[in-house]
Amino acid sequence: MTPAPDDPSEQFAAERELAVSAAREAGALLRSRFQDDYGVRAKGDDGDVVTELDVQAEDLIVGRIQERFPHDRILAEEAGALDGDRNGSAGTGRTWLIDPLDGSNNVVIGLPAYVVGIALCVGDAAAVGVVHDPVTDRTWTALAGCGAYGPLGRMTGPGRALSPAGPLLAWTQGHGVARDDPTAGALKEVLEVRSRRLLQLWAPLLTWSMLARGAIDGFVGYRAEAIDLPAGALLATEAGVEIRALDGSPFRGNATGPDTDRSFVAGRPDDMPYLLDLVGRSAAAGVR
Repeated sequence: MTPAPDDPSEQFAAERELAVSAAREAGALLRSRFQDDYGVRAKGDDGDVVTELDVQAEDLIVGRIQERFPHDRILAEEAGALDGDRNGSAGTGRTWLIDPLDGSNNVVIGLPAYVVGIALCVGDAAAVGVVHDPVTDRTWTALAGCGAYGPLGRMTGPGRALSPAGPLLAWTQGHGVARDDPTAGALKEVLEVRSRRLLQLWAPLLTWSMLARGAIDGFVGYRAEAIDLPAGALLATEAGVEIRALDGSPFRGNATGPDTDRSFVAGRPDDMPYLLDLVGRSAAAGVR
């Protein structure tokens, strides 16, 4: 059966193909230089870093997108916003989000836990999401309305019941969260006590891919970073994962809103009451 012209699998096929190719090419660059000497500098005052590898991988991806889709806007981790060439175009309403090296702090200390992330948003909605792991040479992709796929085929998120020993959860927080933030502290304390393990990988896109393929039970984020949220959340939702705000309401966070809208609980729909209950136990400390 021939797909309809508005079939999303056909509508964004070229974009997904480009994103996969660019992410894999950038990943090969990162992998080849992982053990090299390269420049590292501080990024802000919160301990984050940026390396030469971030910039080189980002330049590569930006160049590939600009060659193929010159009218589109790009929001890149290091370069910021890059408006498209709109000669002959009224603007596409499309924005590419690039995290060329999610896990820079890991790379700097020699920990091979990092990925490349690319998303295409139409308006505020993610249409394409790609995450590539250069270490294992695995790539995970999602198209809105068409499912999420990895090397083993379609991903369906966590498929098992929670262990009596507690769930295997992951945590992330945005760079703007202070070390003594009472809400973050209360959340982590409860999650540490009530979960079997609480992973903090310093690479949210790697964590989203783990959730989408069912390697972990849930993911909790507090004021998460904007650049990697669309690709990761699309992978998860297309794999059947449910994402809620911390108060249990529908999650409406995106790359353009304030970071206070990017706090979330993600997991299997059947597990959501349990996960929200964990978050709710921190309410007295000001979780919002």
